Amino acid sequence: MNGEQYEPGYRAINPMSKVPALKHGDVVVTEAAAICTYLADAFPQAGLNVPIDDPRRGVYLKWLFFGPSCIEPAITDHAFPRKEEPRRGMLGYGDFDRVMDVVAKAVEPGPYLLGEQFTAADVIIGSNLRWGMMFDLIPKRSEFVAYVGRLEKRPALQRAVAKDQELAAA
Repeated sequence: MNGEQYEPGYRAINPMSKVPALKHGDVVVTEAAAICTYLADAFPQAGLNVPIDDPRRGVYLKWLFFGPSCIEPAITDHAFPRKEEPRRGMLGYGDFDRVMDVVAKAVEPGPYLLGEQFTAADVIIGSNLRWGMMFDLIPKRSEFVAYVGRLEKRPALQRAVAKDQELAAA
């Protein structure tokens, strides 16, 4: 909140001055999807990853990286339209409505992106949807509201929200 991420000490950790960053032993990982992937693979006993030899691994990885590569730029472009419409092939995500339709179709069957298994991909996509709806940057489609509602019932998210509130109050 005070801009510490722009200080030289933090920039030594992440030259982009972005939060979050993770230091685990001698390993430093930045970018939320990379952090989630790293932690899920480093601690497989938590059940948040899909092992390399599992055929669902490709779908899992797709959703882990769909958030930062499709949802986030689509939200930004939608919230801050360009003066000139970009050439269709220049946007890696296509268009905002298509991104929203693809995500809605993926979360609608539920309970999670990979069915019954909650994974790190749900952390990424869920946080994108939750944040986007919180700030009215993503439509409150029934599929999104139901999916985020399921996520908000998870004890880990409840603990994270409580910690955020404690930090905000401090």
